[in-house]
Amino acid sequence: QVQLVESGGGLVQAGGSLRLSCAASGRAFSRYTLGWFRQAPGKEREFVTAIDGSTTYYAESVQGRFTISRDNAENTVYLQMASLKPEDTAVYYCAAGDRDIVDIRGYDYWGQGTQVTVSS
Repeated sequence: QVQLVESGGGLVQAGGSLRLSCAASGRAFSRYTLGWFRQAPGKEREFVTAIDGSTTYYAESVQGRFTISRDNAENTVYLQMASLKPEDTAVYYCAAGDRDIVDIRGYDYWGQGTQVTVSS
């Protein structure tokens, strides 16, 4: 079992930056792929980024603006977001899994989500 708790969301102006954190408890944190997904009102949850070992993956919409990293010693995964746009507004979820990178069904453990709001 892995428990995930996100933090760091908030309100930011367009063009600003924000860093999300996801603290994990439980065993074998380092063996899991860690991902960030987001869900805007009225839309499906979508893939944002993931890190598998040291390999990172990004959705095209955030490539070059967002950076994912993990600290296995601290059991924490981070999402550094820069050049934020109003369309980045969503609830951001971190997730852990070992069956897929991009597909939401590949993740077994989810945090409760943290709201990110980008004002224009």
